[in-house]
Amino acid sequence: MSKNQYAVGLLFLTVGAAILLGKLGLFAFIGTNFWPLFVLIPGILMHVLFFGRLLPAFMLIPGAILTINALIFFFCIAFGWSYMPVLWPFFILGVALGLYEYHLFEMSHPKFPLTAAVILALTAVSFFVIMVFWGWGMYIIAVGLIVAGGWLVKAGRRTRW
Repeated sequence: MSKNQYAVGLLFLTVGAAILLGKLGLFAFIGTNFWPLFVLIPGILMHVLFFGRLLPAFMLIPGAILTINALIFFFCIAFGWSYMPVLWPFFILGVALGLYEYHLFEMSHPKFPLTAAVILALTAVSFFVIMVFWGWGMYIIAVGLIVAGGWLVKAGRRTRW
């Protein structure tokens, strides 16, 4: 048997197996249920390469974003995409986590990423709470605005007299 026959035989076996598995629905199943791995693996890889001292600290920001996003996608695949209206604030939380990791592991410990991370995390948690209680969410926002306005009016009166 020549090398060409062997190579063509392997090619035929591979193509035939791929066609058969495709017709049986394996690739559709994998594509439907495990596509977030294409988002999760680069996110984890960025963390591994940073801790292996191969990437700079700012690469932790996209690494955290990709990892959190992939986990949200896996949750929605497992439990249904109907949860996305409540889970979308976790996308903001992924950015906050990335900025916090950058602050934590950068040698100079810059303050701006920490400040931005705290603001984004508080925003994400606030939005999450509002989305969980969406029926009551507008009432919560209205009461919060009334309380803040009352506090500002009262503080303004003290300084005027």
